[in-house]
Amino acid sequence: MPSITPRDSYVTLKRGMNMGNMLEAPNEGEWGLYVEEEYFDLIKNAGFDFVRLPVRWNTHAEAEWPYTIDTAFFARVDEVVNWALQRDLIVIIDFHHYEEMMTDPWSNKDRFLGISKQVAEHYKDFPSNVLFELLNEPNDKLDASLWNEYSSEALAIVRETNPTRDVVIGPVNWNSPDWLSTLDIPDDPHLIATFHYYSPFEFTHQGAEWNPDAGQWLGTRWDETEEQKAEITSTFDLVSEWAAKKNIRILLGEFGAYSRAPQDSRVRWTNFISREAERHGFAWAYWEFASGFGAYDPNAKAWRDDLLKALIP
Repeated sequence: MPSITPRDSYVTLKRGMNMGNMLEAPNEGEWGLYVEEEYFDLIKNAGFDFVRLPVRWNTHAEAEWPYTIDTAFFARVDEVVNWALQRDLIVIIDFHHYEEMMTDPWSNKDRFLGISKQVAEHYKDFPSNVLFELLNEPNDKLDASLWNEYSSEALAIVRETNPTRDVVIGPVNWNSPDWLSTLDIPDDPHLIATFHYYSPFEFTHQGAEWNPDAGQWLGTRWDETEEQKAEITSTFDLVSEWAAKKNIRILLGEFGAYSRAPQDSRVRWTNFISREAERHGFAWAYWEFASGFGAYDPNAKAWRDDLLKALIP
């Protein structure tokens, strides 16, 4: 047997599902969904190999140093993580919706690092198929130079207790693929770069209640024209070229089209994105399981078969 070098001991991600609108709500259940154990059976049996678990740690941590995370919330996240592990699903614990970090990064830096330190220490003895994602979608005042500084410090904190755990990091401007080139990537074989893809936005977010313009986009179609496909392929080509230069794995961490888009277009777009990601060697995670973009209908207790087949033919 050849000896295993650190670069060979990667966790291999392929096809994943985001457990959205659950633990990244201000409090679980406030956005209509609780994490249920049976969801992990459904995801595993459908053919996914990992879940991305968005967690809003900051609403469950004290405002002042040492920013202690609520023990009951930690226990709840542990329960969910273990549900995934018991089914041989890899799980990415993603620090999600730290909104104050985006509008006032300077005042929140110490708290961000303090929370990150607790998460790293808490999970240091968990198996290697628990991954950390440093911060979801840095944006607004958290610009590229600040994010390079803060993420470098956060990664150093993680590495004190988790020297070989895979860590996911994405660029500013909401994890835009166009901003990957602004990321300072250290020489660390256990990093995965991530980007999110929701283009064309007027298609994927039509009718989204949180966007004031989205009502006027209703009816926008995605018909898999050569021009539409070329836009996606060219973006993925650029990501792939950047990743090859940096010798880093890529995770398409979020993509999805909102439920008010024409269903046949949603299915076509979802299938094309999934297959293009795989053709480029990217792992991917669909946004999301059972809410507004959901591939699963929690009321009917059934997969939306056409969307599921678009993800996993």
